[in-house]
Amino acid sequence: MIVLIVMASILLASISIIQFKNEAKEYHQERLERKEDAIKEHINYVLSTTTYPLTTKNLGLIFKDKIHELAQIHNIEINIYSLDGKLLKSSKESFSVDKVSPPIPKYILKLVRSSIEKRYVDIKTINGIKNRSSYSQIKDDKFKPLGILNLPYVEDDGFYENELNSFLIRLGQVYSFMLIVAFALAYFLSTYITKSLKTISDKLSETSLNQKNEKIVLEASSKEINLLIKAYNGMVDELEKSAIKLAQSEREEAWREMAKQVAHEIKNPLTPMRLTVQSFQRKFDPNDADVKQKMKDYSETLIQQIDTMSAVASAFSNFASMPAQQNETLNVVEVVELAMDIFNEEYIDFQSDSPEIISKIDRTQLIRIITNLAKNAIQSIPENQEKKSILVTIKKVSDTVLITVADNGIGIQPKDISRIFEPKFTTKSSGMGLGLGIIKNIIENYKGTITFDTEFGKGTTFTVSLPIINS
Repeated sequence: MIVLIVMASILLASISIIQFKNEAKEYHQERLERKEDAIKEHINYVLSTTTYPLTTKNLGLIFKDKIHELAQIHNIEINIYSLDGKLLKSSKESFSVDKVSPPIPKYILKLVRSSIEKRYVDIKTINGIKNRSSYSQIKDDKFKPLGILNLPYVEDDGFYENELNSFLIRLGQVYSFMLIVAFALAYFLSTYITKSLKTISDKLSETSLNQKNEKIVLEASSKEINLLIKAYNGMVDELEKSAIKLAQSEREEAWREMAKQVAHEIKNPLTPMRLTVQSFQRKFDPNDADVKQKMKDYSETLIQQIDTMSAVASAFSNFASMPAQQNETLNVVEVVELAMDIFNEEYIDFQSDSPEIISKIDRTQLIRIITNLAKNAIQSIPENQEKKSILVTIKKVSDTVLITVADNGIGIQPKDISRIFEPKFTTKSSGMGLGLGIIKNIIENYKGTITFDTEFGKGTTFTVSLPIINS
């Protein structure tokens, strides 16, 4: 609406300017014609009353004194030329007339003679001011040409320009008032019309799948807005049904995820237990001098894994996520070395810079971290690979214990690097892919970190950093 008003005002102003210019042009043209007719009548009167013979040569004598009188009466400059264009008499003061006045250009004489009215108006613009100069023949009572009458006329558009400026000012005032009214009207109309839309907008912004959404109780004046309200209320009904289905689906998914995690956590201790029993069967010698110590070590390993399974079962029965931390003061080097003893692979080596690193940590969770990383390292090496190597190292750096598990297996493909800790992601042909995700959570619960360096085809090194806790 406002744009239309502005466009209309511009169009009207343009038309008004053009109209004023056309009126000014017509006014000057008609004014010059009226002056010319009046002067010609006066000239004819002088010619009819003169005592001089009516010849071209006598025109200067006939109008010697009369030309100034005519110029004053009609308030215009008057020049009389001969038929060949030479100046005979001018109303200009004698000192302002050149000794040799320029003749009328030949093309103007030709145009005057060839025109039906024996008249021609020459229009020129000098210094931005339009000048009209009329040329017409002076005839005797027998219509015989005696000379040429020239009337120079300078167009003065001051009056029309003042009128035009006044008109444009009034037009601007009118349209300014109309714009103010239009703005006010648009504001009130928009407030009235958008009131219902604001209500709908507020409701939409408050709509959420996790809460009870209220319907809009509103009767709008617009049919389209009522349809919008009806569509929103229908959406709220569908959203509530979807929320119920989603909640049920999330509960089922949570149970499935819990079952997978529990199965994985129970399976983790079973592997070391199986390996421990196999090692016991293969290496047991009743005549060995250290048989009691070895039996004790094997028993402690089995008991630790059984405790882990028991903790998982207890956590599941209590709907907890995973076994709670039961921190105890222990020698990290000794626990890690004991956890590595359950693996029978000869290519696994263990190194430590120090025989003792004391920290407060959950024994079962530390064993879970080591056995999981070691098992993954074993599985990453193809069975047909000739040279196999897994190196587990542990060292103390400031107030941190660093545990690294390095293998020369197949490594991790670049496309899988960013997903290696995602739950349910695995590069192995078996398993659920929960191990690394779970131990990452365990490590982060201790404010630690787990990182890895890998080169596809050459191997992977996992580095676990755990803060040393002594209090």
